[in-house]
Amino acid sequence: MTARAKTKIAVIQFPGVNCEYETARALEAAGARADVVRFNLPAKDISSYDGYVLPGGFAYEDRVRAGAVAAKDAVVEVLAEEAARGKPLLGICNGAQILVEAGIVPGRQPGHVEVALAHNRHPYHRGFLNRWVFCRHESTGDVLPLPIAHAEGRFTCADEKAAAALAADGLVYLRYVDEAGDTLAPEYNPNGSVLDAAAIASYTAAALATMPHPERASWLFQLPGYLPGPWGLRRRRAAGKELAAPGPGRLIFDDFLKLI
Repeated sequence: MTARAKTKIAVIQFPGVNCEYETARALEAAGARADVVRFNLPAKDISSYDGYVLPGGFAYEDRVRAGAVAAKDAVVEVLAEEAARGKPLLGICNGAQILVEAGIVPGRQPGHVEVALAHNRHPYHRGFLNRWVFCRHESTGDVLPLPIAHAEGRFTCADEKAAAALAADGLVYLRYVDEAGDTLAPEYNPNGSVLDAAAIASYTAAALATMPHPERASWLFQLPGYLPGPWGLRRRRAAGKELAAPGPGRLIFDDFLKLI
């Protein structure tokens, strides 16, 4: 058994989430053990895990704002405490909204809401958006095609100074780009997010809030064949067992597990 296979990850199941099982499968494909864990499990049982993922969906029906009610749940306090001890915490889409609403990301002052995930704002569309986008991994420079599915995915700050701090402190983990990795025109930013941010890390580096869904791009067969760029070409050329090869979303889970 590899060291990673001994790693236990809790995928937290709030009422209304709907991506917990595919997220668990993606984590297991990356080499970890993943358990879908109810939000009301005793704190001592939650604390026994090595890391945590908040999956996508509509926790508590997105009442008030997406993620706002779940962010007040007692389990989120436990997760914040575990993240403060260095355990990694990944929020995907609705999970990202929860981390932002709880003040865990970016967390300059833990517990204080310092950024928001507002309604999509784009020159050509409004409302819920479900499509594939390209994101640049800011540490490696890799351009990753990933799917998004959200109505409130626009990272925004109260003022330009706060946004500048996110950039200066290197907290933008994924940035919306075109297939070549450039930010040439606003259509490549699907929701108007500040700094073209698709994912933002916490100041402690233990937590990450990502709006794109890496679990929906963890295998090559999940990619649509029409995608431009190297990943699209790889998908079109693949057949048989090659389709089960890792997809671009696997990198996000690999990064997450490396923090353990």
